[in-house]
Amino acid sequence: MAPRHRPRHRKPRTSALSPAARRGSIGATAAALASVTLLSQQAGADPNDDREGDRPTLEQTRSEVDALYRDAGAATQRYNAAKERTDSRRKQVDRLLDEAARRADDLNKARRVLGSYAAAQYRDGGMSDTATLLLSRDPQGYFNQTHVMERMSARQQHAVTTFRDKQRSVAKQRVAAAGKLAELTEAQRELAADKSTVQTKLTEARKLLSKLTAQERARLAAAERERQEEARKRAAAAERRAEEARKQQEQAERERREREKEKEQPAPEKPSDGGSYGAKAQKVLAFAKKELGKPYVWGATGPNSYDCSGFTQAAWRTGGLELPRTTFDQVKVGTKVAKSDMRPGDLIFFYADVTHVGIYVGGGQMIHASKPGDDVKYESVDYMPFHSAMRPT
Repeated sequence: MAPRHRPRHRKPRTSALSPAARRGSIGATAAALASVTLLSQQAGADPNDDREGDRPTLEQTRSEVDALYRDAGAATQRYNAAKERTDSRRKQVDRLLDEAARRADDLNKARRVLGSYAAAQYRDGGMSDTATLLLSRDPQGYFNQTHVMERMSARQQHAVTTFRDKQRSVAKQRVAAAGKLAELTEAQRELAADKSTVQTKLTEARKLLSKLTAQERARLAAAERERQEEARKRAAAAERRAEEARKQQEQAERERREREKEKEQPAPEKPSDGGSYGAKAQKVLAFAKKELGKPYVWGATGPNSYDCSGFTQAAWRTGGLELPRTTFDQVKVGTKVAKSDMRPGDLIFFYADVTHVGIYVGGGQMIHASKPGDDVKYESVDYMPFHSAMRPT
């Protein structure tokens, strides 16, 4: 039987390319694949998306920071209110404690008078019922038991009555002081809590901002400068229009007076539409413009920095009116006006909880102490949710 032949293995055909050429071909193929992959990724990407991986966009970060600043501003107003309550309670407590000390001193004087009478009784004939009464820490209780009052002289009876009155007065004063001390403690607790809230919100905002790249921070600052410049231009244009309207009104008034003079009739008295308010408002606006660029600092009332209500309070002080410290109270001062009827100098309040305030300058613009990390500046009245407008009087 013929032997079976095993099949011979053919050698693989070798490429005619040199090793260097083969390496170049492989590299070109890999590059082509990478290009295809990159192009497909770019085709599905959002050109406006600033995210790298899971990083929030610049707009998301700005929105979150603004929300934190908003919360910090609300907490600042609560802090201001708590500080006012704390200061008021502290003054009341100090006054009550001073009065309690004075009354305690009067009580000690009355006790010394009783002691002098008792000592005289003892020297004259031993420890009588009267002397025991006079030395007792509770003369009224002793009197109720022994009925020795009838045997006392008029001066001694007066001394006991005075002592009893002083005792009751001191006890009443101590109760009042204790109550105010409890109120002071509660006000201090609220003050500390609101201060902690402000600091926490500001810390969170700073952490978010610290995560931005230098380029992102520059873009954010540029957008803010552009918005502020636009607000300034609109406010300046509004002021020019207001000045032109004032000149036209003055010219019309002069012409009216001349016509009345020609008719030799007394000119009717022009009804007042708040001229005195206009004069005050001019002083307020002059002050507000002078303070442009000063930093917002929570809890500050000037002159080097302000929070929103501290700024409006300082501005209207130049107009001769002392506003309350907080937005919660400032919104109650004066006459409420519609948004469409606002005049320069009016106070504009924002948010449902009335936690921000600015001064209207006309043309839909205001000047306000903006927020932490920002300044006193021009802003559109539509930048925040409008609550109400008040004309201080």
